[in-house]
Amino acid sequence: MPKLIKPLLITLFFALLLTAPLTASSQGNDGYKRLSKPQPTSTAEDKVEVVEIFWYGCPHCYDFEPHLEEWLENKPDNVEFVRMPAVFRQDWLPHAKAYYTAKELDAIDPIHGAMFAAIHEQGKRLASEAELKEFFVAQGIDADAFTKAYNSQSVESQLQRSLAMLRRYEVTGVPAVIVNGKYQTSGPMAGTYEGMIRVMNDLIERESQ
Repeated sequence: MPKLIKPLLITLFFALLLTAPLTASSQGNDGYKRLSKPQPTSTAEDKVEVVEIFWYGCPHCYDFEPHLEEWLENKPDNVEFVRMPAVFRQDWLPHAKAYYTAKELDAIDPIHGAMFAAIHEQGKRLASEAELKEFFVAQGIDADAFTKAYNSQSVESQLQRSLAMLRRYEVTGVPAVIVNGKYQTSGPMAGTYEGMIRVMNDLIERESQ
């Protein structure tokens, strides 16, 4: 069974992430900032990638979710939407692994919203593999399939990519949204969740031209 990430590397990553200055990036008064260096996207050239960075335990992410879901119902056809779980502390790792486990099992639809509800409405922590396994089984996922996926190399690889991209995206809080690897918006930048959606749409339109 592969180890997730060496503890020392995790500690160093968190230390660098939380102390990294953002002086190289520009932020105006338009509700977003331009990243200091454009990042590669995982979409076709004619698509605009929108990446939501979140944590299941974050109340702001929970509050933003209905706005995002409404936006997803009417998002532009040329937008490719990607979710990316954030890890700012080591105790966030199980939630990030839970997301990628659900993705690996093709079970995002039953798991994603239920995770938010379980934590913020039912007061569950879901902070360990055992707790997550019980939760996934309650959502209809086979217990052995969960264990295999949760500890798989694929989930580990996706998690390590998230750790790397989190720093490259210059994200210091959640929820945050990255548009086409060039721009970041968030609640503090845009002022409100509705403002975040407005900024997202403006940037998508800009990148679509």
